[in-house]
Amino acid sequence: MGGSYINLAIIAILVATLYRPVYRELTILGVFRTASSAGNSQERQIRTIEDTVHCEDLHYYQAADQIFTACEDSELSRFKWFPPLTNFDTEGERTGSIHVIDPKTLTSSRLTFENFSGPFVTHGIDLAEDPERSDAVYIFAVNHLTNPEYDREDPHRRDVPKARSQMELFHHVLNSGTVRHLRSIRHPLVTTPNDIYAESPRSFYVTNDHHHRDGYKRLAEDLLPVARWSNVIHVRLDRLASTTAETGVDAVVAAEGFRNPNGLGHGQSRNEVLLTSAIGATLYHARPNHHNRTLSIVEEFTFDSTIDNPSYYQDPYRTPSDDASGYVLGGLLRAVDNGELRNQPEAKEGIMVWHLRQKPSASNDSSGEWEKRLLFEDDGTHIRTASTALLLPIEPAASEEKKKARLFVTGFVSQGVIAVEVSL
Repeated sequence: MGGSYINLAIIAILVATLYRPVYRELTILGVFRTASSAGNSQERQIRTIEDTVHCEDLHYYQAADQIFTACEDSELSRFKWFPPLTNFDTEGERTGSIHVIDPKTLTSSRLTFENFSGPFVTHGIDLAEDPERSDAVYIFAVNHLTNPEYDREDPHRRDVPKARSQMELFHHVLNSGTVRHLRSIRHPLVTTPNDIYAESPRSFYVTNDHHHRDGYKRLAEDLLPVARWSNVIHVRLDRLASTTAETGVDAVVAAEGFRNPNGLGHGQSRNEVLLTSAIGATLYHARPNHHNRTLSIVEEFTFDSTIDNPSYYQDPYRTPSDDASGYVLGGLLRAVDNGELRNQPEAKEGIMVWHLRQKPSASNDSSGEWEKRLLFEDDGTHIRTASTALLLPIEPAASEEKKKARLFVTGFVSQGVIAVEVSL
């Protein structure tokens, strides 16, 4: 009898210990959420921007009042070849393009490539100002290429990766309609690149979103909270133009010990790097240490769904008592379904968009407390998946009580970027 009580006590302790973290994981994955619970985007007026198929990332460049993105430009290819979703049918390798979106007219224009013919399998991007030209930018973009050394028919070479991903560097003169390819960038430390944070044309951070490229070990990274095996790499270039991808590339591990480090973004200042753990539903505020090329985590915030590429919204109409400045992140309503639906073009996947901002105190000073709220959701009717969300301000009318902004959302397998007006 005494042994039974001891066994029951052990079980009770295990249940009490494991309940909270297990429940947390199930919440992030959306196991308890249904598509119907998200509703139909609260019946808001939603615009879909034409010719923005499978655009993973969005970046607003204020100097030009334009949104930059890299798009697959094909509704089917990503469901065949896209290593981040472990889709490895090489027939799906295509050449996407870089687009510029006008946030006022909600129109998208493809930039014509110069000195580049692809393939270009798009993912994360970032922009860096041209220090020599105020009317130009450099564009970094992840490119998931097939590995020419992989032979699926040779059983002795199964350890060779199927993909050989790299980064591309382009130069664009604003409003020119063209983008010139300067070089490809490849380094052994960058194995599963996802997103990029550009410090300058010669310096950037890039996330490796998984340690393992496919198989059961990669699945373990998604399922086990203790699988903190991935890292962030800092890359430095000693030349902006090169005909070989490995030439003039120096890389070091900037930060490690992360589970599924995914999106990177620019925060309130140059000293704030935003980093997310997608499946861990965590936003990190990091500080760059330029003397040793590392990142130090300063603060972290958790959410109730997966999250992806972060953006920061600076409220131009802020007051001490009403400041909507904060962080905007998109995620999946039911990430638990993503593995099953990853190669199904006709499937629907709902989304959630979060807004994190600091609460004002009674004295109108920053209190240090944070307010997290669900800004927007969709059951998959208007958009499939959300990998990036960003806000652009709307000038308030005198009669309006609430501030409003235009929210742009895109997904890694979305048919198009959507735009919708939201209250802040």
